[in-house]
Amino acid sequence: MKSRRPACVVDVPEKIADVLNSVLDWDFLKKKAARQESDGTGDWIDLLSQAATWLVPMEVVCPPIDMTALDRLDPLIRALRDAGAKGTKDSMIAAYGAHINAEIPALDAEVVLAYLQAFSLLQWWLVDAHQVDMARRISPYVDLYPEAYLQVLFSYDKPDFTQMISDYLIYNPTRNRALDLLPLLSCVHADMIQNAVADPKIKPRPAFHYRLPNCQIDHPDWSLARSWNLWWVVEELAQRPEDLTMLKERFLSMHRPLIGVNRTDWTVWMDQWLCDHLSA
Repeated sequence: MKSRRPACVVDVPEKIADVLNSVLDWDFLKKKAARQESDGTGDWIDLLSQAATWLVPMEVVCPPIDMTALDRLDPLIRALRDAGAKGTKDSMIAAYGAHINAEIPALDAEVVLAYLQAFSLLQWWLVDAHQVDMARRISPYVDLYPEAYLQVLFSYDKPDFTQMISDYLIYNPTRNRALDLLPLLSCVHADMIQNAVADPKIKPRPAFHYRLPNCQIDHPDWSLARSWNLWWVVEELAQRPEDLTMLKERFLSMHRPLIGVNRTDWTVWMDQWLCDHLSA
């Protein structure tokens, strides 16, 4: 079941210049520019274009790469840093992050459910482990799954894709989740996803879109391996069905009417359990 081909947020081009000239998300600007000739907004669109250089983050991507080959990206990261690339703390608005698109081992309900439950058990712990920047925590981009959804997710008797997708869309009809499952679920039932979330940016992709880690490319000692090593905890837990069952039961047992599960208590308990049972 192990997923070992992350597609990271940096590219491996032949020339570093290709990266520095990567395309911004100009969709909104292009639509406005198309109306310039008829409504005389040329000056306005120029100003908006200039503003986009600091409002719209530049995203650099690469095709799937083996986990053991992550060091191939180090020269690119250094070149971007030397060219002035900035990370999460540089903008309170853009909330820059490092995304990992980890390839799913098999596109079946049992595997997806195991990963989804493993992440959900760990999501509060991962926020602390990644030291997610406060600006990103309060932004809508990396919202966690609501506890009401966890109550449903941890109560499944057996995996069923249609039911799983239906429940996911009830509680998470958005791309803005720390673990965005919409691209993966679109590989199974694209019509269900599009009917619930009419967003052209959702493209079918057999991978987990993990959006939680900060981007610290401007730090000399930062490496993509740090973010991957914490995602690895999800990977490892997903391979342990007996532990998943025990942890789900433990989480549900800690639920209290009106107040739910105490986040601090669960995170502390989970941290100790991981220290006792997993070696990262």
